[in-house]
Amino acid sequence: MYSKIKYYLKEIILFVVVMTLFANAVSFYKSMDLPEKKFDPLNITLIDGTKYHYTKEKPLLVHFWATWCPSCNLEAANIQKISESFEVITIAVKSGTNEDIQKYMQENALTFYVINDKEAFIAREYNIGVFPTTFIYDKNGEVVFSEVGYTSTLGLYLRMWFAAL
Repeated sequence: MYSKIKYYLKEIILFVVVMTLFANAVSFYKSMDLPEKKFDPLNITLIDGTKYHYTKEKPLLVHFWATWCPSCNLEAANIQKISESFEVITIAVKSGTNEDIQKYMQENALTFYVINDKEAFIAREYNIGVFPTTFIYDKNGEVVFSEVGYTSTLGLYLRMWFAAL
């Protein structure tokens, strides 16, 4: 009995390691198509009607997501956690009206800043084809990381910490 449990545990661990490596390889491959475009935070209106103000003295995480995206739904709590310690702006792509997004945010206890990219104009500017997609900018406004797909809270924290150096 003990040997069977040990065998299955090894198989599960091996599967998780292989899938993690595969997911990271796919993410790396897909992120190669992303531009190293600077983020322009001027004249940005959030879904609540307020203007977004950003100072380039700290790193910034820019996150493209959608309310209809299953991976984005899984990652939303990670983005929320990061937004409590770092500067985060998110862009909801083709996710309905401002009210639709606000309802989604309330239902999921999310408070990070959101821009409504109703027609995917901003997403096209950044060549976003897969959701979620995340860019991390250093304090000089330069892209230091880009990630396509799900990223853990720890992974985001480490990237933001590195960008702050």
